[in-house]
Amino acid sequence: MRLPKTAHTSRPWRIHEIAGDFRIEDVWALPTPGGPDDLARLVDQFASGKGDPVPSPVGRMLFALRWKLGALLGWDKPADGLGGRVPTLRDRLPADLREGPRGPDLNAVPFTSVYQTHDEWAAETANRTMHGVMHIGWVPDGAGGYRGQMTVLVKPNGVFGAIYMLGIKPFRYLGVYPALLRGIGREWEARTGEKSAG
Repeated sequence: MRLPKTAHTSRPWRIHEIAGDFRIEDVWALPTPGGPDDLARLVDQFASGKGDPVPSPVGRMLFALRWKLGALLGWDKPADGLGGRVPTLRDRLPADLREGPRGPDLNAVPFTSVYQTHDEWAAETANRTMHGVMHIGWVPDGAGGYRGQMTVLVKPNGVFGAIYMLGIKPFRYLGVYPALLRGIGREWEARTGEKSAG
């Protein structure tokens, strides 16, 4: 379920002090019901690389098209990524976050972990079009439990990046996010079942 931006801005996340110059692109409730200490399980799920991060054929086709365009147009060269065109957000971390757990990098998609706390995790990516952050928070669900909340923050690279982000918006909403959220929910349910059986 898509959430209003206030679902992110109203919470006292540490990401606000680190990525205040990024804009909020999307906020989503994740289908990951759990207890107060389950963020680490969700982060492990994201980082494990098991399963298909985008299980629908349409979503896979859109990602394949994006990577082919990126290769053809040179959008994803290392010089345009983290430590090249843009510095990593780890350079902005206050001492307590820099010295704390960093969290894992992702295997299936090009995101590098920035930091992890008990109730939030942030990972970043950059290319010629934008510098992006995936922020995963762990929030009360209003029914006595907890769930994940995913916020996508972006800093487009100039006019080209802004046009690119606007151009891919319909594809994200129609093909990518619905499949991604279903996949996250299925994997969470499967892992919860394995944990219960074990």
